Amino acid sequence: MCTFLLENAGSQGKAIEDGVILGADTRATEGPIVADKNCEKIHYMAPNIYCCGAGTAADTEAVTDMVSSQLKLHRYHTGRESRVVTSLTLLKSHLFSYQGHVSAALVLGGVDVTGPHLHTIYPHGSTDTLPYATMGSGSLAAMAMFESKYREGMSKDEGIKLVAEAILFGVFNDLGSGSNVDICVITKGNTEYLRNHLSPNPRTYPQKGYSFSKKTEVLLTKITPLREIVQVIEGGEAMEE
Repeated sequence: MCTFLLENAGSQGKAIEDGVILGADTRATEGPIVADKNCEKIHYMAPNIYCCGAGTAADTEAVTDMVSSQLKLHRYHTGRESRVVTSLTLLKSHLFSYQGHVSAALVLGGVDVTGPHLHTIYPHGSTDTLPYATMGSGSLAAMAMFESKYREGMSKDEGIKLVAEAILFGVFNDLGSGSNVDICVITKGNTEYLRNHLSPNPRTYPQKGYSFSKKTEVLLTKITPLREIVQVIEGGEAMEE
């Protein structure tokens, strides 16, 4: 479950450049099983662009890594900063070509020469451009928070607080979301990745070890030196080295 906010104001009375705030929880599941409690769902695309993924974790990581490498080659070739629209075009073209069979639902955010941008990309390749967006299993709970508290002209600190609250709404109201809150703040010329910004579910009891009263007995041990290994040749006969 991922949530995102477009921020365009000042912080603590001091003007800052427009930017994008991205957020995500850190739970990865296999059906009813929590497979990873601290999964990174905010993926690096370029120094000024990050992408959050929902859906199949392997698909989101593979698709974002592939496009990230293409963006890096483009920067080497042109000597220019990557643009968000370039990343958007590469991602949606790839997903559209697979007609939804690559299960990657993405929200792309970044700041380039034309300013801040926030886009959603669905597994079939369709896209949206929005001031705030949510994706994933906890997206409805997170969207409720955005629709009730989002306003234009929020400060950086207010934006981070709102995104964190939206993530927490998903964490506590959706079984597919959980664990910690990651935040990524992208402004012109600067990116701040707040890994495990919040940890609302700390372990409150000591982890107990396992003890087994009876060990499995070893009934037979046989060691065969390599020089005595018998190789079978094509004729069906055996030959000892």
